[in-house]
Amino acid sequence: MSPQLPRTYAIRTLGCQMNVHDSERLAGLLEEAGYVPVALVPEKAARATDAGDEGADVVVVNTCSVRENAATRLFGNLGQLAAVKRERPGMQIAVGGCLAQQMRGGIVERAPWVDAVLGTHNLDVLPALLRRARHNAEAAVEIEESLKVFPSTLPTHRERAYAAWVSISVGCNNTCTFCIVPSLRGRERDRRPGDVLAEVEAVVAEGAVEVTLLGQNVNSYGVGFGDRRAFAKLLRACGSVDGLERVRFTSPHPAAFSDDVIAAMAETDNVMPSLHMPLQSGSDRVLRAMRRSYRSQRFLGILDRVRASMPEAAITTDVIVGFPGETDEDFQATLDLVEEARFASAFTFVYSPRPGTPAADMADQIPSDVVSDRYRRLVDLQERISAQENAALEGRAVDVLISEGAGRKDPTTDRVTGRAADGRLVHIALPAGMGESERPRPGDMVRAQVTHGAPHHLVADSALTGGPFDVRRTRAGDAWAECERRASRLKAEAEGRAPVSLGMPRLRMRADA
Repeated sequence: MSPQLPRTYAIRTLGCQMNVHDSERLAGLLEEAGYVPVALVPEKAARATDAGDEGADVVVVNTCSVRENAATRLFGNLGQLAAVKRERPGMQIAVGGCLAQQMRGGIVERAPWVDAVLGTHNLDVLPALLRRARHNAEAAVEIEESLKVFPSTLPTHRERAYAAWVSISVGCNNTCTFCIVPSLRGRERDRRPGDVLAEVEAVVAEGAVEVTLLGQNVNSYGVGFGDRRAFAKLLRACGSVDGLERVRFTSPHPAAFSDDVIAAMAETDNVMPSLHMPLQSGSDRVLRAMRRSYRSQRFLGILDRVRASMPEAAITTDVIVGFPGETDEDFQATLDLVEEARFASAFTFVYSPRPGTPAADMADQIPSDVVSDRYRRLVDLQERISAQENAALEGRAVDVLISEGAGRKDPTTDRVTGRAADGRLVHIALPAGMGESERPRPGDMVRAQVTHGAPHHLVADSALTGGPFDVRRTRAGDAWAECERRASRLKAEAEGRAPVSLGMPRLRMRADA
């Protein structure tokens, strides 16, 4: 291996959008420290194995602890990486995220070949831990009990030039009995609105046309600085950011979701008609045991008011099956509510006890065969509803922001993929004979007509029959193309085929005042 080749990194992200946001910050920190993405160094990328190392010198696993098998999956993956490390001198493995915050030094005890462990409160220490581990030839573990550096103030390497995550808060003040997140992410801390808007404006200036506002409970934003209407005001303020075409947010909590937020969504042109509203259970008795501070009728009332203001809104949800003590009647209440709510889609989960949560010690844990049967019935119901709701959209024109990655292909179609305004996944056929220079790029907008609605996506093949089809090339598409050119230049530099440039620009936001 040529000694001139730079040290490379790869990050494996497990779990939620918050982890995706954190991984972009970890990538930015590594690049600031001189590492480059392994994909830009073909000679190293070529040595990738089935262990998911991608051929990198440093592999970071950013973990999630929401699911019961999270630890099993992690240590299975680490076992595979151990074999790679034995054959790759100088390789380092780091573990971060919620499971690292929870297990701390226990990760190194079970996997002594891991070089660095860091928690959710101190992402900024990753490069220093790697240096320390390399110097001392032993694992470096550093876990903080509370947030030291707000993640959004760190350098970032965004995965998509056309869309960005912008964190408005970290942590959670809720006490749901099934959830381990508050103990691992800490109490909620809000960023000041001016800092959030400054980051939104910065990513839009870099080419992004879509921003997703991110928090564990976005609609409680502002409580920390005494303004309970701050989230609605923030949505409206995003409406005045020049060049920002799409605003989304995740996730709200039904207990704190207010009519001023609904009004802001409906009255702000660039806030999209999509809403993820976690239900968890349709049984009031189970909701009480979960310590979810709303009941089924309040939940349905929110959906009614959203749809009254935005009839085209697509509403998605989370549902847990098999919570301790859930009876057949409780589960039927969930099925009845899902039938009535008509969700566009649902993330369905089998309850899994998380050590340290009140629910893990509850009596009446549900037998696995009962849970499996209920889960299947719920999935079948939601699949039917999703298929019906999507089929009802056939014939409608949709505006789709094209995403990166190939679309669905078959011998007669060449499709690109993206998201409609309501968040639905859409596969779009391109007109026959369309030249390469005319094809929509990630970040461009395509308007086409839906020709088929499937349970998990829409197909818009109107271009194949001379129907509606229009491409709007955007500055986000230009930004994507520039990123591709920059990546090519960096790859050439890594291979010694071009002069070394200043590298990829990074976004750094000032710390909260």
